Amino acid sequence: MDDIQEKRSPRRWTAILPVVIVALLVGAFAKRLMDVEGGQDPQQVQSVLLDTPVPDIDLPPLPDRGAGLTTADLKRDVSLVNVWGSWCVACLSEHPLLMDVAEQNDIPLHGIAWRDEPSASVRWLARNGDPYDLIGQDPVSEAAIAFGVTGAPETFVVDADGIIRYKHIGPITPDAWSNTIAPLVEQLRQ
Repeated sequence: MDDIQEKRSPRRWTAILPVVIVALLVGAFAKRLMDVEGGQDPQQVQSVLLDTPVPDIDLPPLPDRGAGLTTADLKRDVSLVNVWGSWCVACLSEHPLLMDVAEQNDIPLHGIAWRDEPSASVRWLARNGDPYDLIGQDPVSEAAIAFGVTGAPETFVVDADGIIRYKHIGPITPDAWSNTIAPLVEQLRQ
């Protein structure tokens, strides 16, 4: 009799384990859904770098672009720092909005070409347009790590003192621009 119970026990766990895993996943998804419905925007992940100085960076320029991007460049005016890559599909979806922002010429827009071949970045900008005032190359993620980047695209609002005031994860949408980023830029300029 004991032999029969011992044989059933492993089978019972193999039947119960998938149910437990599914229950845990459903719980995790339900919590995430409640967070979004409760007003917590998944695009607004809090960064430990908010309200801290921009990290020290000295990124080389893309070919034929002149200057790269340094910490000093981020201490002149309220500016945006957009982390992107030619390999990034989501970067392409936000690019028209960045082109519109650049056309308005209201705010310096700087780019960090993240984990990209310089020639690929140059070709991508030639094909899609170049909205950036300054671009620095970050082929081995030194700046991305310093900024706490988790994926591309990500955009930071930096005040005139070089303090990170906002981090937007994912493509900037017209709604995010109009209702969050542009008003924050105006507020920081006052």
